[in-house]
Amino acid sequence: MSAPRFGEVLTAMVTPFGKDGAVDLDAARKLSSHLVANGSDGLVVCGTTGESPTLSHDEKIDLFKAVVSEVGGNASIIAGTGSYDTSESIALTREAGELGVDACLVVTPYYSRPPQNGLVAHFTAIADASPVPLVLYDIPGRTGRRIERPTMIELAGHERIVADKDAVGDAGETALLRAELDAAGCGDFEIYSGDDPLLLPHLAAGAVGIISVCSHLVGRQIKQIMSAWNDGKVEEAQRIYSELLPLMKTIMGLTASPIPVKAATNMLGIDVGEPRLPLVPPTEQESGAIRKALEDAGLL
Repeated sequence: MSAPRFGEVLTAMVTPFGKDGAVDLDAARKLSSHLVANGSDGLVVCGTTGESPTLSHDEKIDLFKAVVSEVGGNASIIAGTGSYDTSESIALTREAGELGVDACLVVTPYYSRPPQNGLVAHFTAIADASPVPLVLYDIPGRTGRRIERPTMIELAGHERIVADKDAVGDAGETALLRAELDAAGCGDFEIYSGDDPLLLPHLAAGAVGIISVCSHLVGRQIKQIMSAWNDGKVEEAQRIYSELLPLMKTIMGLTASPIPVKAATNMLGIDVGEPRLPLVPPTEQESGAIRKALEDAGLL
């Protein structure tokens, strides 16, 4: 089996903000280097975890430039360029591609909830204009609209639509998608797990890797899971996964992401600031739960 085109462990990177609420580009550079040195094969910049809905067009461009210049030669860089606005998604995708990113992540249009033929038209328009490959981001819990399997298979036929970040939350659906993609002759189309707690079930269902939030904290251990799985050491992969699962559940389920992972990253001494409104810092009770999860995982 060939290696995934963008790597096995991709971190959906948080966006650091300074005390004044501005994007902290120096902190973003430092964080990107830290992540690549600690298990990440690639980075997703300005995705959901990067609080993309609160970032301006220019802030996103500045972040793409900063991360590409810092680690572009050592890791794959995937720019989050999708939104509910097709024309803005096209413009940002074109600009990001010109800056040297390896691919763009394009989320299902949120709020507007287009029908499936609208999704085909939206993603096809972006792919036709894009200078780089696209990774579709299917996360119906946030967008209100799933990319149904027939739609995904139709889109997978486009030469620049090469992968899916699967955050549907059902490994059985992932397995069906993989089987139907293969039957349709789309064996090169890759599926990435988009949900840390479902990493091992997604691998069993045919995912090639993960776009992870928890890799901010345990990137090396997640990389170990991937290595063990690929070497056929299923019991070892299961052991490490089981050890990480309580932490993953806390970071991904305690409150709205990326509130917990930003707090946890700060607790580990990597300053990424607080979230932007409408997200808020964790409550005192939530902070206690995050700290306990880090302590139980041996990180504090």
